[in-house]
Amino acid sequence: MTPNYEIEPIRTGCSQAAEPILRSVPEWFGIESATQKYIKAADTMPTILVSNGGTAAGFLTIERHFPESAEIHCIAVHRDHHGRGVGRLLVEAAETHLALEGVRFLQVKTISPGREDPNYARTRGFYTAMGFQPVEVFPELWDPENPCLQMMKTLDP
Repeated sequence: MTPNYEIEPIRTGCSQAAEPILRSVPEWFGIESATQKYIKAADTMPTILVSNGGTAAGFLTIERHFPESAEIHCIAVHRDHHGRGVGRLLVEAAETHLALEGVRFLQVKTISPGREDPNYARTRGFYTAMGFQPVEVFPELWDPENPCLQMMKTLDP
């Protein structure tokens, strides 16, 4: 049966939906202190949920830096829903919402290619397919074992 995904209205207070999603993919969210921060952020940051039959399949939190720029603070898709377009739905919903608010630049940070990891290679491939381009590597933003790659795209008004 094909899942019937629904994009829920953007809201805060989503930590209970975010936590099981994050816990389902420890290969991306295996640092407990960081995972806890992402869970808490879903309570305070604008959050987009994609659900299937009332159960959250994925989420995306948005951080605003300036009126014209924003960041995908966290995006995660439950393992059971990988490869079904949930990540694309989340990013497209965020882009539409942010463009309507006048945001022109959307960024995301992930692990740089300097650290070989097949999971993060998939992540970078996803962002590239969504139109993001690499901007800069910050070798020690998080820590030396996790060099940060900043990627960005311009949103259409």
